[in-house]
Amino acid sequence: QVQLVESGGGLVQAGGTLRLSCAAAGRTFSGRGMGWFRQAPGKEREFVAAISWISGRTYYGDSVRGRFPISRDNAKNTVYLQMNNLKLEDTAVYYCAAGRVATTMPQEYNYWGQGTQVTVSS
Repeated sequence: QVQLVESGGGLVQAGGTLRLSCAAAGRTFSGRGMGWFRQAPGKEREFVAAISWISGRTYYGDSVRGRFPISRDNAKNTVYLQMNNLKLEDTAVYYCAAGRVATTMPQEYNYWGQGTQVTVSS
Protein backbone atom coordinates (compact mmCIF):
# COMPACT_ATOMS: atom_id res chain seq x y z
CA GLN A 1 0.00 0.00 0.00
CA VAL A 2 1.11 3.54 -0.76
CA GLN A 3 0.30 6.56 1.36
CA LEU A 4 0.56 10.06 -0.08
CA VAL A 5 0.49 13.13 2.13
CA GLU A 6 0.27 16.58 0.59
CA SER A 7 1.23 19.79 2.31
CA GLY A 8 1.92 23.42 1.48
CA GLY A 9 -1.48 24.67 0.42
CA GLY A 10 -2.97 27.88 1.71
CA LEU A 11 -4.17 31.37 0.87
CA VAL A 12 -2.03 33.58 -1.33
CA GLN A 13 -2.51 36.76 -3.31
CA ALA A 14 -2.48 36.74 -7.08
CA GLY A 15 1.07 36.86 -8.37
CA GLY A 16 2.38 35.09 -5.30
CA THR A 17 4.00 31.70 -4.86
CA LEU A 18 3.39 28.46 -3.00
CA ARG A 19 5.21 25.15 -2.93
CA LEU A 20 3.27 21.95 -2.55
CA SER A 21 4.91 18.79 -1.28
CA CYS A 22 3.80 15.21 -1.60
CA ALA A 23 5.52 12.71 0.66
CA ALA A 24 5.09 9.07 -0.26
CA ALA A 25 5.36 6.17 2.15
CA GLY A 26 4.85 2.45 1.91
CA ARG A 27 5.95 0.52 -1.13
CA THR A 28 9.06 1.60 -3.05
CA PHE A 29 8.49 3.84 -6.03
CA SER A 30 11.14 2.71 -8.46
CA GLY A 31 9.72 2.99 -11.94
CA ARG A 32 6.60 4.86 -10.85
CA GLY A 33 5.24 8.18 -11.92
CA MET A 34 3.90 10.94 -9.75
CA GLY A 35 1.35 13.51 -10.75
CA TRP A 36 -0.48 16.55 -9.53
CA PHE A 37 -4.10 17.20 -10.37
CA ARG A 38 -6.51 19.87 -9.24
CA GLN A 39 -10.24 20.27 -8.95
CA ALA A 40 -12.13 23.50 -8.57
CA PRO A 41 -15.76 23.62 -7.38
CA GLY A 42 -18.13 22.57 -10.14
CA LYS A 43 -15.32 21.57 -12.47
CA GLU A 44 -13.74 18.30 -13.52
CA ARG A 45 -10.41 17.13 -12.20
CA GLU A 46 -7.63 18.73 -14.25
CA PHE A 47 -4.13 17.48 -14.93
CA VAL A 48 -1.44 19.86 -13.64
CA ALA A 49 1.95 18.16 -13.86
CA ALA A 50 3.66 14.78 -13.70
CA ILE A 51 7.18 13.47 -13.29
CA SER A 52 8.93 10.12 -13.70
CA TRP A 53 10.77 8.92 -10.60
CA ILE A 54 13.60 7.39 -12.62
CA SER A 55 14.14 9.61 -15.66
CA GLY A 56 12.86 12.86 -14.20
CA ARG A 57 10.93 13.53 -17.40
CA THR A 58 8.18 16.05 -16.79
CA TYR A 59 4.76 16.76 -18.26
CA TYR A 60 2.62 19.85 -17.82
CA GLY A 61 -0.91 20.98 -18.39
CA ASP A 62 -1.29 23.90 -20.75
CA SER A 63 -2.64 26.22 -18.07
CA VAL A 64 0.41 25.87 -15.82
CA ARG A 65 3.29 25.24 -18.21
CA GLY A 66 6.07 27.70 -17.47
CA ARG A 67 4.66 28.62 -14.05
CA PHE A 68 4.49 25.38 -12.02
CA PRO A 69 7.70 23.36 -12.26
CA ILE A 70 7.51 19.87 -10.79
CA SER A 71 10.51 18.21 -9.18
CA ARG A 72 11.36 15.19 -7.09
CA ASP A 73 13.69 14.14 -4.31
CA ASN A 74 14.13 10.39 -4.63
CA ALA A 75 15.98 10.10 -1.34
CA LYS A 76 13.03 11.63 0.48
CA ASN A 77 10.32 10.00 -1.68
CA THR A 78 8.90 13.48 -2.10
CA VAL A 79 7.55 15.35 -5.10
CA TYR A 80 7.24 19.12 -5.19
CA LEU A 81 5.09 21.51 -7.17
CA GLN A 82 6.46 25.03 -7.18
CA MET A 83 3.59 27.36 -7.97
CA ASN A 84 4.70 30.73 -9.31
CA ASN A 85 2.75 33.73 -10.52
CA LEU A 86 -0.46 32.33 -9.13
CA LYS A 87 -3.72 33.41 -10.73
CA LEU A 88 -7.28 33.50 -9.44
CA GLU A 89 -8.14 30.56 -11.68
CA ASP A 90 -5.52 28.41 -9.95
CA THR A 91 -7.81 28.19 -6.91
CA ALA A 92 -8.63 24.52 -6.37
CA VAL A 93 -7.96 21.47 -4.27
CA TYR A 94 -4.67 19.99 -5.40
CA TYR A 95 -4.16 16.23 -5.32
CA CYS A 96 -0.99 14.20 -5.51
CA ALA A 97 -1.15 10.82 -7.23
CA ALA A 98 1.15 7.84 -7.76
CA GLY A 99 0.97 5.38 -10.63
CA ARG A 100 2.94 2.94 -12.73
CA VAL A 101 4.08 5.66 -15.12
CA ALA A 102 3.97 9.42 -15.36
CA THR A 103 0.94 10.35 -17.42
CA THR A 104 -1.65 13.05 -17.87
CA MET A 105 -4.55 10.65 -17.37
CA PRO A 106 -5.97 10.42 -13.85
CA GLN A 107 -7.33 6.90 -14.40
CA GLU A 108 -3.74 5.63 -14.73
CA TYR A 109 -2.92 6.55 -11.13
CA ASN A 110 -3.57 3.99 -8.41
CA TYR A 111 -2.98 6.04 -5.29
CA TRP A 112 -4.17 9.50 -4.32
CA GLY A 113 -3.52 11.90 -1.48
CA GLN A 114 -6.21 13.61 0.55
CA GLY A 115 -5.80 16.92 -1.26
CA THR A 116 -4.68 20.35 -0.15
CA GLN A 117 -6.58 23.58 -0.72
CA VAL A 118 -4.98 26.41 -2.66
CA THR A 119 -6.85 29.70 -2.68
CA VAL A 120 -5.67 32.67 -4.71
CA SER A 121 -7.14 36.06 -3.81
CA SER A 122 -7.15 39.33 -5.70
